[in-house]
Amino acid sequence: MSSGPTPTAVSSTSEERMRRFLATASHDLQSPLRHIAMYAEILLDELGEKLDSEQLESLTAILQKAQTAQRLTKALMSFAAGTPQVSPAPVELGPLVDGLWTELKTEMGAHDASIGHGTLPTLNSDAALLSTVLKNVLGNALLYRGAADPRVDLAAERSGSDWLIHISDNGRGIEPVHQERIFEPFWKLPQPDAVTGPGLGLTASRELLSALGGELMLSHSDHTGSRFTIRLPA
Repeated sequence: MSSGPTPTAVSSTSEERMRRFLATASHDLQSPLRHIAMYAEILLDELGEKLDSEQLESLTAILQKAQTAQRLTKALMSFAAGTPQVSPAPVELGPLVDGLWTELKTEMGAHDASIGHGTLPTLNSDAALLSTVLKNVLGNALLYRGAADPRVDLAAERSGSDWLIHISDNGRGIEPVHQERIFEPFWKLPQPDAVTGPGLGLTASRELLSALGGELMLSHSDHTGSRFTIRLPA
C-alpha cells in the first residue's frame, strides 16, 4: 500500500512550483517596467529644466525605482533558471535599511512603527537581491505585528570571515510547531486574520541569500517577538 509522497518529493515539487512562479512573474513584469523607465527618461529629458526641485526629485525616483526593479526581475529570472546572476558591489547597509523602512511604513500604513540600529557595515553584495531579502524580513515584522507599536532592531557582528545581521522584532512570534515550516514555499502562518500573498517571501529570501553565498535563519522566536539572522560573506 502506498504511503504517499515522501517529504523530499513534496519539497522538490514545491521548490519547482516556486521557481516557475518567480520565472513567470518576473518575465511578465519586464515589459511594464521597461516602459515605465523609458517614459520617465523621456519626461526627464523633455521637462527636466521646467520642473521644480520636488518634481524633479520625484521623477528621478520613479526612474531609479523602475531600473532597480528591472535588475531584480532579471536576477529572479536567472535564479529561476538555475543560473543566478549576481552583481556584487559595495552596499552601505545602514542607508539601505533606512530607505527600505521608510518605503515599508508608507506602503503598509505602519506610521506607528519604529526601527533602531547602530553603525552597520558596508557589504560587498548585490544591492537588488539584498534589498529584496531585507524588505521581506522587515515587512514580515509589520505584517505579523503584536499588540504594541511595531519595533525592529538591527545589529551586526563579525563571525570569522562572515557578517551576521540580526533583525529582531516585537511581533507575535512563531509557535515552535511552525518554526520548521516558515521557509517552505507557499506556506503561511495560520492566523485568524490571514495575510494575503503567495507565501514565498522567506523561501525566496533564503534562496537569494544562498546565491550570495549566505543564509537566512530564524535564530529566536517566542511570545515577545522573533529574531532572524542573515549571514553574508565579509
